[in-house]
Amino acid sequence: MTSPLPAPAPLDPFVHLTRPTAFLDYETDAVQEFVDHVVDDRSADRRTNAVKLYYAVRDTVDYEVYGADLSVTGLKASSTALARSGFCLHKSALYAAAVRALGIPSRLVYGDVRNHLASPRLLAHIGGDVFFHGLTQVHLEGAWVKATPVFNKLLCKLYGMPALEFDGRADSLHHPYGQDGGAMEFVKDHGAFDDLPYAFVMDSMRRSHPRFLEGAGTVPGGSLAAEARAATEA
Repeated sequence: MTSPLPAPAPLDPFVHLTRPTAFLDYETDAVQEFVDHVVDDRSADRRTNAVKLYYAVRDTVDYEVYGADLSVTGLKASSTALARSGFCLHKSALYAAAVRALGIPSRLVYGDVRNHLASPRLLAHIGGDVFFHGLTQVHLEGAWVKATPVFNKLLCKLYGMPALEFDGRADSLHHPYGQDGGAMEFVKDHGAFDDLPYAFVMDSMRRSHPRFLEGAGTVPGGSLAAEARAATEA
């Protein structure tokens, strides 16, 4: 009597979310070098490495909205790894690409949020306090968790709010602020995407924030950090 054949190994349902894409281009030298600078051992615990990369994207890539490159090239993870500057759209893509370089599934998530880290000048350009926002979703220890490595620690300090932390187990999503408590309010969830949906992102930005755009980028000639310092000195 012949022995039954062993059952085939189950396919990883998220394997496609570990591959490089047009925007999450982790096969490039720029992203690989970014990861290598942060992660000592790529075979180490995935959650530990995902947390390390979160803080690297949050704090070593400056959050800057003025003069940000929104071209196809400018929104690639490799471009942000080189520029070390950008806002939520850039930083979420870099983080999604960096964790994929370690075999960790990731997706990009977009929504409309009521934001509290903004200067009067930025609010005027945005047209109010509701922002089109990007963050990242990563699959760790059998569950999807949201990660928002966006506002760097120094900028948060200048605006009088604590930085958003991440432990790889709970969502890093609702940003606290100041002594008043509270949280960033999510007005609308646009869903999760396997790669940066360029046409959707740009259509959303043009529809929601037309005064914020100039050519293939955002309005130049400003600095959120400088505006915070000026307000403090005043």
